[in-house]
Amino acid sequence: MNSDALFIKTPPFKLFLLASIPGAVSMLASALYQTIDGVFVGQFLGATAFAAINLAMPFVIINFALADLIGVGSAIPISICLGKKQDREANTIFTCACLMIIAAGVLMGAVMYAAAPWLIRLMGADGEFAHLALQYLRVYALCSPLTTIIFAVDNYLRICGYIRGSMFLNILMSVLSALLEFLFLGVFRWGIWAAALATCSGMFFCTIVAFFPFFRGKARLRFCKPSFTGRMIRQILVCGTPNFLNNIAGRITSILMNAILVRLGGEAAVSVYGILMFADGFIQPLLYGMCDSLQPAVGYNWGAQRFSRVRSIETCCFTASAVVSLLSVLVIALFPKPITRLFVADPGTDILELSTRALQLFSLTYLTRWFSFATQSYMLAIEKPLPASLISVSTALVFPVILIAVLWPLGLTGIWLNFAGTSVLAAVLSAVILLKLKKELRRPDAVSESSQP
Repeated sequence: MNSDALFIKTPPFKLFLLASIPGAVSMLASALYQTIDGVFVGQFLGATAFAAINLAMPFVIINFALADLIGVGSAIPISICLGKKQDREANTIFTCACLMIIAAGVLMGAVMYAAAPWLIRLMGADGEFAHLALQYLRVYALCSPLTTIIFAVDNYLRICGYIRGSMFLNILMSVLSALLEFLFLGVFRWGIWAAALATCSGMFFCTIVAFFPFFRGKARLRFCKPSFTGRMIRQILVCGTPNFLNNIAGRITSILMNAILVRLGGEAAVSVYGILMFADGFIQPLLYGMCDSLQPAVGYNWGAQRFSRVRSIETCCFTASAVVSLLSVLVIALFPKPITRLFVADPGTDILELSTRALQLFSLTYLTRWFSFATQSYMLAIEKPLPASLISVSTALVFPVILIAVLWPLGLTGIWLNFAGTSVLAAVLSAVILLKLKKELRRPDAVSESSQP
């Protein structure tokens, strides 16, 4: 669909359905694959391998963080430029951002590959546990220049109105990666490195497919002669900083948690933490898919000064996020044992009891998590990186670290309660930010409804 017609003329609720449902399905497909990744590794390679991928995963996500910074940071000003009818500026940002992401992939991949042994030792792992984690991490590092751009091009497709195309691309990536992983692990009986290779192969293939509309000149955004300026680079970095800080801060927290858990409960505690992260990795992409898919529309209308339309779109976003989160509370709290057995083929009594208790406490997180998530997305879409960064860093690092100290006397129970406590504090912070910005967010439209095209 033409992006002008989609973002400006489509009724807000219909726009929400057209954008958020494919976005949620796209992220759900990715989440299902990540879940299947954990299932395949746990079932085919065993509990030690499952613990190893959870130990390495924070570093894998850090490897993608710099590319994600550029991808998200460029998508917001591109949307606003298109809303202002500044197509030339939008194309310049698009072209330069793609080149920056490739360069970042080379840099981060090289650093991660070289530093991998030291990072794994830093976590306190040794023996087979450390060896498996190292294999998994280094495959992602080697493939970094070819894979990190996939998440950015997904944003660019939605900006150009290819919402269903973006959805089908994510489904294709998940299905292809899952099939390759089953082939590599279940049929060929290769090791943990093949699990990472399967994912990277699916990402690379879909990256090529995703760029077809841009190379053929059929998309609203077009490649042009790159023209880097300090102002443009700063704009990209500022707009992408909240998401970048969230990734980095969240991974620092995960690394800290894993280091504590290795010492408090060994592989069993790390495995249980991995189960919680896989559960979160299923729910959070749904929230992200709904909110992130609406950012181009929100940014476009904000740039066009149609503020009432922005508020209508965000009302739908907050409401849907709340519904998804509250349903998640019920599912996790009621079915902790089936969730545990999904990832650990034959859990002993100690792991099953530990995981059941952890999941029930963890489910409380989603009573309030939706509010800070939707608020952060809202702030990003209207180019307010400072409050968005404050929410993201506080949620991902500051509040969890504070609560680690506060809840330390409770031992592992304190670790599992950390998530729910962080979520409550983040919701309070988000409410304060919205109240402080109330006057600006309630501005009247610059043009009357009757004069809008």
